Amino acid sequence: MTPNRPFPEVAGVTHRFVDVRGTRLHVAEAGAGTALVLLHGFPQHWYAWRHVIALLPVGYRLICPDLRGFGWSAPSRGGHGTEDRAADVVALLDALGHDRVGLVGHDWGAWAGFAACLRAPERFSRFIALNMMHPWPARRALITQAWRFWYTAVIEYPLLGRLVLRRWPGFTRFLLRRAAADPAVTWRPGELDEFAAAGREPGAAHAGQALHWRFVVDDIPRLRRGWSGGARLRVPTLIVGGARDVVIPPALLSTAGGHADDLTVEVVPGAGHQLPDERPDLVAARIRTLFPH
Repeated sequence: MTPNRPFPEVAGVTHRFVDVRGTRLHVAEAGAGTALVLLHGFPQHWYAWRHVIALLPVGYRLICPDLRGFGWSAPSRGGHGTEDRAADVVALLDALGHDRVGLVGHDWGAWAGFAACLRAPERFSRFIALNMMHPWPARRALITQAWRFWYTAVIEYPLLGRLVLRRWPGFTRFLLRRAAADPAVTWRPGELDEFAAAGREPGAAHAGQALHWRFVVDDIPRLRRGWSGGARLRVPTLIVGGARDVVIPPALLSTAGGHADDLTVEVVPGAGHQLPDERPDLVAARIRTLFPH
């Protein structure tokens, strides 16, 4: 059953539900013009884009889905792997009638975005990946930085992960506070409560746990093999990270060597892992530059 919590209010945003690949996704939309799909990260939902939406009132059709199981999207027993989430994005474009869009992703949403661009490059004009490495990080850097993912050990296991996310909303608040370089400035009253409450929903707790587990089971072996063999990123891509990102530090934001046609990396001084929350002005500016209307 889809959560019946009220939507947080953002001026100009409308809501609808779209059936794709055996599940029902909630989609928040705003504006008119160039179509952009914005994919949120963990542990958030469409509301992660609230500040960016407010800064792009003209010229863009902003499409902000709740990824499978998160936010107001229907709970789903399966389909939480990276390739499944990428397939959901492509299927959503079909359902909404968009042949080609711009793509922006944050955190795990950016990880799904890379997979979507590899799966169907003809569907995306450009891609902005916020606070996420590409699928071909330098192996030495990945090994030396792996300790930063310690928190995933708490949530990736089926019973423990769901229990923590459902019963201890303080853990969600902790993750989001820790991720921001200056949490006192980044988070406004009620925002952490919104994401913590959403994360306690049974479907969201399952999705959060399963997302991390599928990464361990499916994606880590692929990273060791060099992802998908000869897979090549053909969509022009900008990776933007934070100099003070405690999850995906600049050391992991290397160029992709021969794996990408057009990849640029930018590191923002003073910023952490929550660029849409910390620096929505910069995110909006990069969108205007890469997706002129």
